[in-house]
Amino acid sequence: MLELKNIKKYYKMNADTTVKALDDVSLVINDGEFVSIIGPSGSGKSTLMNIIGCLDKATSGEYYVDGVEISKFTENQLAALRNKKIGFIFQGFNLLSKMTAAENVELPLIYQGLPKQERKKRVEKALDSVGMLERASHKPTELSGGQQQRVAIARALATNPSVILADEPTGNLDSKTGEEVMQILSDFNKTLGTTIVLITHDADIANHAKRVIKIYDGKIVEDRDHGENKTKSIKREDV
Repeated sequence: MLELKNIKKYYKMNADTTVKALDDVSLVINDGEFVSIIGPSGSGKSTLMNIIGCLDKATSGEYYVDGVEISKFTENQLAALRNKKIGFIFQGFNLLSKMTAAENVELPLIYQGLPKQERKKRVEKALDSVGMLERASHKPTELSGGQQQRVAIARALATNPSVILADEPTGNLDSKTGEEVMQILSDFNKTLGTTIVLITHDADIANHAKRVIKIYDGKIVEDRDHGENKTKSIKREDV
């Protein structure tokens, strides 16, 4: 379970200007949820993702991962937590061009210190799960955008994370390929119970999730659960 309590993130632009990227955000994401966080550019959604993914620290507030408060963790402790619990999928794929698909998927497993045979099994299983095993020896330049994103998903899955953070995963894809990628994520959420947190500005993409959280000016203004048909809204003029 991920729990944020009264999270604030401020950026000091100059002596006279401070930007509030997140302003007193409290949020609970339970194990096995598929959650989308949607908002326009500058709303704070990427800052929120970076804090959830332990890529950045809040200015103030508390953040609990599986009941452990991590706000005071060192950079090494945060890196170890990311490596153990969180898989990342990015809009730009972030594949290394000189490596094959299989080598890209294997890389985080090397960082985890897994033996070669275990790495090989996980790589093959992950690539097969996204329909890319036959392309294991291909480099990113030999793959379409959709295929590169499938490899990126396989890389995230290979580490057996409890949480996958997907930052605009369909942003560089056409609508048909984007739908295919979202279906893959939905299937993994249903079959493996992996918690998925999706960051997007696209309402159609956001609605693939069972729960949609809207953020505006650094505040959560709506938290809607498709499954239970519940909506908690806050008027913008009140935030």
